[in-house]
Amino acid sequence: MGRRPARCYRQIKNKPYPKSRYCRGVPDPKIRIYDVGMKKKGVDEFPFCVHLVSWEKENVSSEALEAARIACNKYMAKFAGKDAFHLRVRVHPFHVLRINKMLSCAGADRLQTGMRGAFGKPQGVCARVSIGQVLLCSVQGQQQLSCSGGPSPCKIQVSWSPKDYCQQEVVFLSILAPKSFLPVTRRGFTKFSRSDYVKLKSENRIIPDGVNAKLLGCHGSLAKRQPGGAFLNAVQNA
Repeated sequence: MGRRPARCYRQIKNKPYPKSRYCRGVPDPKIRIYDVGMKKKGVDEFPFCVHLVSWEKENVSSEALEAARIACNKYMAKFAGKDAFHLRVRVHPFHVLRINKMLSCAGADRLQTGMRGAFGKPQGVCARVSIGQVLLCSVQGQQQLSCSGGPSPCKIQVSWSPKDYCQQEVVFLSILAPKSFLPVTRRGFTKFSRSDYVKLKSENRIIPDGVNAKLLGCHGSLAKRQPGGAFLNAVQNA
C-alpha cells in the first residue's frame, strides 16, 4: 500500500505524537543528513546567510525535507561550487503520522469502510512547523550569495507540494514581498548583525566558535582568557 498524499497530513490538529516505548514500529525518516557542504568552515569565511521560512502552520513530511535538501545541494554545487556554501536543515521530523489501513485493492471483493476516525498505525514522520519558522538555512562565503545562493531556495519550493507554492506557504523571510528573497542581515549562523560583529571583533570581545561566534563577558575562569581579554565588560545589547 503506497503513501497517502501529503495534503492528508498538512494540517496540525492534535498534540505532538513522538516515537516512544508506547509508540513502536515507527519507520525511519527519509532525511538522515541535516548538514551538507563545507560544514567546518568558520563564520569569518561564510558571512552571508539566506533563510527559507514557512509561511503557514503546517506539517512538513520527512520526504519533502529530503527532496528539498537534495534540490538545494545540487543547485548550489552546480552554480556556486561544492566548497562555497554550507546548508543546514533546521527542522527535524519527530511527529509520527498514522494511517488506518483498509483493503481497497483488486483482491477485495468489496471496499472496506471501517470505523471513522480510527486511531491507526504509524505510517511516517513529519516536522511540525509554525509561522515564520526557519526550514533551511543556506550560507555562502562571498558576495555572490545574492546571485547564486538566491535562486536555490526558489527551486526548493517545488520540492514541497504545489499547493504550498501557490499559497505562498514556504517563502523567503520577506514581509513586503513574499515571493522574493532577502539575505539575512546577521553574520552567518550567528545572532549578531554584520556591523556589530565587525565592531565586537575589532574590540576583541567576540571570538569565532565554528559556524557560530562566542561573546566574551565578565564571567568565567580567568585562566581560560586570552592575553588582553581578561577584564572585558559584558556587552548589554548584543
